[in-house]
Amino acid sequence: MPFTLTWSDIALRLACTLVAGILVGADRGERGKAAGIRTNVLVCLAASLSMILANGLLGTSGKSSSSFAQLDMMRLPLGILSGMGFIGAGAILRKGEMVLGVTTAATLWMVTMLGLCFGAGKILLGAVGLVLTLFTLWGLKVVERHVLQEHRGTLFVVATGEELSRELRGLVQQSGMRVHSWSVDVSRGDAKVTVECELRWRARKREHEDPALIDSLRQRHDVERLRWQA
Repeated sequence: MPFTLTWSDIALRLACTLVAGILVGADRGERGKAAGIRTNVLVCLAASLSMILANGLLGTSGKSSSSFAQLDMMRLPLGILSGMGFIGAGAILRKGEMVLGVTTAATLWMVTMLGLCFGAGKILLGAVGLVLTLFTLWGLKVVERHVLQEHRGTLFVVATGEELSRELRGLVQQSGMRVHSWSVDVSRGDAKVTVECELRWRARKREHEDPALIDSLRQRHDVERLRWQA
């Protein structure tokens, strides 16, 4: 980093930072994520300004023979990265066995690094990082759609008679699903059987329809009540 910064250098760094924050934030915003364009731009600008400030203070760092103080300008961007850990942790939510917001937290971490690169004057390095970030968010999204992922669902069925409870495991296996947990409650008084189980199967991420097994159970006459949560 140069010891003397001109306003043209600062303007170029901030412009690159702004473009990076907008491009990355646009992807998060169109998907309805909490960290949209404004959040990503602010994080990226904060990181960039910290590096510009550190660059501008380079001439005052060091220790002279008549001074006992020594300034370390790199502590400022390191503090920014540490603070981003708290913001990233706040973006991650846990809902049951599902963990949400990990990509958003990683995106905020990445735009922080892009801001540090542009703020330090490493324009080429920041540009390469921006291209790789956009490729990861946009390009790999297409690949991710065709990758089989594990899905989970909870099935709750109330049926008359015990026929369904005997057949259900076989129907699950025929549908390509597997049973993770299983419980059966038999009521002799009204001849009803309650089955609750957790099912797992592999499918593409973009498939949002209910499994064929659920549709077939809905059409059975001995099923009085069915609840499916995936």
